[in-house]
Amino acid sequence: MSDRQYVTTGEVIGPESGFLRGHGTLAKDGKLQATVSGFVQRVNKLVSVHALNARYTGEIGDVVVCRILEVADKRWKADCNSRQNASLHLASVHLPGGVQRRRTQEDSLQMRQYFIEGDLISAEVQKVQQDGSIALHTRSLKYGKLNNGMFLSVSPSLIKRCKNHFHSLPCGVDVILGNNGYIWIQASQRKKMVGEM
Repeated sequence: MSDRQYVTTGEVIGPESGFLRGHGTLAKDGKLQATVSGFVQRVNKLVSVHALNARYTGEIGDVVVCRILEVADKRWKADCNSRQNASLHLASVHLPGGVQRRRTQEDSLQMRQYFIEGDLISAEVQKVQQDGSIALHTRSLKYGKLNNGMFLSVSPSLIKRCKNHFHSLPCGVDVILGNNGYIWIQASQRKKMVGEM
């Protein structure tokens, strides 16, 4: 049983003896069978199958690309390809100019000046609630509103969790690979700055 074995629904994964049955598996006639198509994941004796077409399940620290859906009371709701919409609280965003201060009633009235419905943003998962809902933050200069680029969507299972999800390619393109399967591609910011000098 290899770690990156691909199985289809009903396919035998291996013998049941010596293994614990996890998500996406079924014990039948002394053998483990897959109940979904995907990759077999094995952690010690626990065997599970991670479905290829599964929705994004957030983890703290994940970099995500999201689309703002709604401006609500002191927060934005965003689509991040998960079962529920993510929330971005007003206190979790850098105000223009990088000012660190307490948020006032005036800030909550001017929320549409920061992000409006349809805006694409890059953010980091700050917290994952017990019900699976995700809280985001953009408290770094690398996160925020995305402009003048191209948005792509792939299955979240195709994006590997790694240390850096912001890449500058030698051909003059910047890429943000969101753990949620959303990808942002734009012309390199460094090249623009060099050209302006």
